[in-house]
Amino acid sequence: MKKYIITAVFSLFSIISISAQSKKDAQVTKLYQNYIAIKSALTSDDADKTSKAAAEFIKTASAIDYKQVSEGNLNILRKDATAISEARTINAQRETFFNLSDNMIALTKQFKLSENPIYVQYCPMADGSWLSDESKIVNPYYGKSMLSCGNVKSTIK
Repeated sequence: MKKYIITAVFSLFSIISISAQSKKDAQVTKLYQNYIAIKSALTSDDADKTSKAAAEFIKTASAIDYKQVSEGNLNILRKDATAISEARTINAQRETFFNLSDNMIALTKQFKLSENPIYVQYCPMADGSWLSDESKIVNPYYGKSMLSCGNVKSTIK
């Protein structure tokens, strides 16, 4: 009987732990989806849409537990997203997107954010990388003027 109770308690803790981990991963996955919204807005050359997407990114980053992602990393991500949100020109937003992308690439390598591959793409003209859900190049650094400039640098699975 004791063995059964111990096994049942251990199983319950395992379920709680898996559930808590899934919730934490969901928060980081939402942050990645917010990042993709910023990237998409930049590709369409829309500064207002980019500012709104960055504001959503900040809200999500502010809701993530420091046990999941370190306070320092979250502060850097929020700082970059705040600069993008407050910038009034697409060029200024793109300048900060370099930093945001580098930090999100590092974070994405730490967490399994998608069942599908996530592509790290690179534009040699801008000398900058970004993340994408698809292998097709849609360049956020030049938008409509050079939408297909770049290549897939690596894949995160």
